[in-house]
Amino acid sequence: MDAEMDIAKFRAWAWHKQGLDGSLAGADAARVFGAAGWARSVGGANPYLTLFARAGIRREQVDADVAALRIHELPTARGCTYVLGAEDFGWGLQLGAGAAGATAKVLERLGVATAEIAALEEQTLAVLQTSGPLDPKELKDALGGTVRSLGEEGKKKGASTTLPTALGLLQADGRIRRVPVNGRLDQQRYTYTSWDLPPSGLSDEQARARLMERYLAWTGGATLKQTQWFTAFTVAQTKAALADAGAVEAHGLWMLPADVEALADFRAPEDEQVQLLAGSDSLVLLRRNSTDLLDPADQGKKVLDSTLALQADLPDHPILDRGRIIGLWQYDPSKERIAHWALGGTTAAVKARIIEVEDFIREDLGDFRSFSLDSPASRQKRIDALDAAG
Repeated sequence: MDAEMDIAKFRAWAWHKQGLDGSLAGADAARVFGAAGWARSVGGANPYLTLFARAGIRREQVDADVAALRIHELPTARGCTYVLGAEDFGWGLQLGAGAAGATAKVLERLGVATAEIAALEEQTLAVLQTSGPLDPKELKDALGGTVRSLGEEGKKKGASTTLPTALGLLQADGRIRRVPVNGRLDQQRYTYTSWDLPPSGLSDEQARARLMERYLAWTGGATLKQTQWFTAFTVAQTKAALADAGAVEAHGLWMLPADVEALADFRAPEDEQVQLLAGSDSLVLLRRNSTDLLDPADQGKKVLDSTLALQADLPDHPILDRGRIIGLWQYDPSKERIAHWALGGTTAAVKARIIEVEDFIREDLGDFRSFSLDSPASRQKRIDALDAAG
């Protein structure tokens, strides 16, 4: 970002583009993900807080939307899993197909022929179409000797059997999908079921251009390096996608032309707008620029000897006001409370929002995990550190 752009204004601009200023209040889940960005999942609670913060959507409604396939968790950009709306399923999967293909190439180097994997795909699909949803163990048992063990060498390469690769390829093609066993997004236990998702109808170039347009709309503007981190496009693909999206350079960033004009007239809100978000929320994850979201006076502050400004990803979840990080938090389920450190002191607005999010986590989620293996015991040291700092 160039020196002429007021950093506070751009923070508030990104906040507005993310719908954290109340502009998405009352929207449904699919609209939130379409407007603010797909929600990173990894078995954590981020998708739930993403929707609660922007639109006040409670977990019961989110789970109903998952069950009705209005939203779904799919592998897409960089091969990573995100929760996205139904209108994005086809081209979102298309963007993640390369990661599934790369896994198949690992098996080829282990001596597994392409024809063997293709046959396993067809047999897997046939079993699921006949039996209905199955978890990986049930599926492996049903397939019997069709699934090949790849021994110690396979384990070293992250492929102990041929089944996960076949499942990944089927999922990338939209022929099967994963279903959370208890209907919740904040865990990683799944069954698989057959699916018949229509193709997107887009070329790969068109899909990349669409993602670039969405990404720039979600962020309000990003550097070339930031776009490449999120999309995993090559330099040539990035330049082509930027051109196809009609992006222009402004303030040291790539932006959509309409946003350049809108930013010129944008005014940051005068009153506090406090939100507690997950560390993997789109506001901080899409550009991984948490340093820019901290005031200079806060950038050198530390938690457990980790300097905030020197980390690409935050060590804890952020408390923000109009796009500026003003504190950190973790949930302590043993005491059903949020441990927090407000960097500049706790205002009435911060206290009120902490209570609201505490109630939401307690009533809807029970705990707030960053990812599937996150546990109260593993974060206790961080909870204690935030309590001590605060």
